[in-house]
Amino acid sequence: MEYKICSKCVMDTTDPNIHFDENGVCDHCHDFENNVKPNWHTDDKGTYELEKIITKIKGKGINKEFDCILGLSGGVDSSYLLHLAVKEFGLRPLVFHVDGGWNSELAVHNINVMIDKLGLDLYTEVINWEEMKDFQLAFFKSGVPHLDIPQDHAFVATLYYFAEKHKIKYILNGGNFSTECVQYPMEWFYYGTDMSQINDIRKRFGTISMDTYPFSSIYRHKIYLKYIKGVHVVKPLNYRPFIKEKALKLLEKEYGWKPYPQKHFESRFTKFYEGYWLPERFGYDTRKVQLSSLILTGQMTREEALAILSKPAYNPETIVDEFNYIATKLGISSEELRRYFEMPKKFYWDYKNQQNIFRFGARVMNLLGIEKVVKRKK
Repeated sequence: MEYKICSKCVMDTTDPNIHFDENGVCDHCHDFENNVKPNWHTDDKGTYELEKIITKIKGKGINKEFDCILGLSGGVDSSYLLHLAVKEFGLRPLVFHVDGGWNSELAVHNINVMIDKLGLDLYTEVINWEEMKDFQLAFFKSGVPHLDIPQDHAFVATLYYFAEKHKIKYILNGGNFSTECVQYPMEWFYYGTDMSQINDIRKRFGTISMDTYPFSSIYRHKIYLKYIKGVHVVKPLNYRPFIKEKALKLLEKEYGWKPYPQKHFESRFTKFYEGYWLPERFGYDTRKVQLSSLILTGQMTREEALAILSKPAYNPETIVDEFNYIATKLGISSEELRRYFEMPKKFYWDYKNQQNIFRFGARVMNLLGIEKVVKRKK
C-alpha cells in the first residue's frame, strides 16, 4: 500500500485498515465527528448526568467502608480521577494497584504521593512473577504484536475480583474520549480478555501451570458481574472537561506528582514494548493514536504532533541497555529476545479467537447507545 497520512490528524497507512475521503481525511476523524462528538457532553448536560451517577454511587455505599473502587496505575488518567473522586465528588474509593513486576520508579512515586496526600489506604495485588514471566514469554514466542495482554488482563481481572469480593457496585474507570477518542487499530492491540486466544497461546508456548494468575473472561465481567451482580463501570472523565495539560499541572502542584515522557510509560515493560518493540518490529507507533486524539479534541496542533513523531519514542543511546534489561528480567538471553524480535510476524487471526463474539457485543452496545465509538469490521 502506498504510504499516506491523514490531512487532519497523524494516523497513516501503518494502520492497514485506514480509509481516506476525497480530502485526505481518515475514517478515525470521521468516527470522532459522527459518532463520538455528538454523544460526548462536557457541558451542563454532562454535569447533570455525572451528578446523578455520583448520587447513585453514594446511595449504594451507605453504611459501607467503600462506595466505589478505582485502580491506580500512577498514570495521569487514574491519578487525576482519584483526585476528582475524593476532592470534588466526595466519594470513598477502595484504591488498588496491580504489581505485575514492571513498576517504574515514577509509577511508585506517583502512587505513593497520591495515596499519602489524600489519606487513603492502598490495596496492592502482587502477581506471581514466575507465572507473569512465563505468560509474557509465551506471547513473545507467539510472534503477535499485542504483548501487553498479560499485564492488562491481570489489571482488569483483579479489578473485578476486588469489586466482587468487597461487594462494591461501581468501578471508576479513567478511560476518556478527551485523550483516547481514536481507537487503536485491531492489528496493533487485540482484545485483552479473549480467553480463546489467551488459552491457545498459553497451550502452545507456555511452560508452567498458572494456578494463581487472575483470569477473567468477557462473559464473567461483561455479563455475570454486570447483569447478575450489578457491578457497573463508570467513566467520569467523559462528563466534564478533561484537558491533559491542566490535569498534569494540578497533579504536580498539589501532589508532587511527576509526569511521564509518554502515555502508558508508568510500566517499564510497556515503555520498552510501545516505545521500541512495536514501532521497530511492526512499524506501529502508538503515539500516532494518542496524539491524534489530542489533535481532534483541540489539545495539540497537527504540526506539534508531527514534530514529536519526527523523533523515536525510545532513547537510541540507552536502548541496548534497556533491551538487555528486559531479557535478563524475563530470564532469557539477549540473543533469545533478539530471535523473537526477528521471527516471522503473527497476528491475532493466526490463533484461536473470539473476535466475532466481541464484534457482536460491540454492535449491540452501539445499538443500545452504551458504546459511542463504532467498531471497525476488522
